[in-house]
Amino acid sequence: MTATAQRTRGFEAVLIIVYGIFALSATARSLVQILRDLSAAPVAYVLSLLAALTYIAVTVVLVRRGRRSPLALALCTIELVGVLVVGMLSVFDSALFADDSVWSGFGRGYGYVPLLLPIVALAYILIGRRRGPTTPDEPR
Repeated sequence: MTATAQRTRGFEAVLIIVYGIFALSATARSLVQILRDLSAAPVAYVLSLLAALTYIAVTVVLVRRGRRSPLALALCTIELVGVLVVGMLSVFDSALFADDSVWSGFGRGYGYVPLLLPIVALAYILIGRRRGPTTPDEPR
């Protein structure tokens, strides 16, 4: 394996770990919010659950199919659109959000990582598609 292939796989492992951490944290947050009092902020809590499901899906796809999967590209695009839409709605129509969601304020409660994560993932996926396979047996 070349040094470039090792760095690529190392970065992908870090990306998968970060997605896994966000899958766990967003799932825990949304379930606690929903079980505690769904009626307090149903939109925010359901959006937190949607964020959790998105992080779970991206984690699974990256682990099973890798970054060259069209599904990885689609899921990360959906994630970015979700963060942008929820972020803008939470800023411009704060009455809609009686409580924060994972994506509200563009992920402010999580250090804006929810905004940066799909951007980094999409860049990684798109650069990988342009370069081609990193090893002879890796599919294009």
